[in-house]
Amino acid sequence: MDFEKARFNMVEQQVRPWDVLDPRVLAVISEIPREQFTPNEYKNLAYVDTRIPLGQYEDHVCNMSKPIIEGRILQEMNICEDDLILEIGTGSGYLTACLAKLGRHVDSVDINEDLTAMAEKNLNALGINNVNLVSGDASEGWQQKTSYDVIIISAAMKSIPDSYKKLLTTGGRMFVVVGEAPVMTAHRITRTGKNEWQDETLFETSIEPIIQPVEQKFEF
Repeated sequence: MDFEKARFNMVEQQVRPWDVLDPRVLAVISEIPREQFTPNEYKNLAYVDTRIPLGQYEDHVCNMSKPIIEGRILQEMNICEDDLILEIGTGSGYLTACLAKLGRHVDSVDINEDLTAMAEKNLNALGINNVNLVSGDASEGWQQKTSYDVIIISAAMKSIPDSYKKLLTTGGRMFVVVGEAPVMTAHRITRTGKNEWQDETLFETSIEPIIQPVEQKFEF
């Protein structure tokens, strides 16, 4: 399979038509080989408009998001070169790699240790080293020592979590999908002051819900 041609076609026929027009975002998506973040048995689907299975955690299915969703996330967050980024849900590391190329540094956490190991291998293979990967429950791990310019929550939540909103710098942006299947809505939350946030509705979608473990804590 000609992955380079497939990557070009994905950008032109899927990502661009979904209103992803930011030149920096398109350049990163065009550069990073998505097939290297896809399990071997699904590499032929790396550039198809579909979710790709990554395995399971307990009884939860873990999937790689559609390229159009990843493209919109990157564009809507308007990531700058100096941004410090928090990603909740590392998966196989593809979106992590894109975020690392666009920003200064990425802290990424996934509850699934197997996926963290997979992402580490994938990122190392491309020489992407401005990333810190951790396995654990993000909702239980914070010491409130770090503020982030960008926060990406890649699994759906029932409501917008205040704990993550408070981790944003002033002017910081958070992407989160809220709701239950099949009706979910993507939001951009922007911190505008010490106790002020702006909530913008971006688009409707449907993604996996966030996994709620019994107990599994960590700290960066």
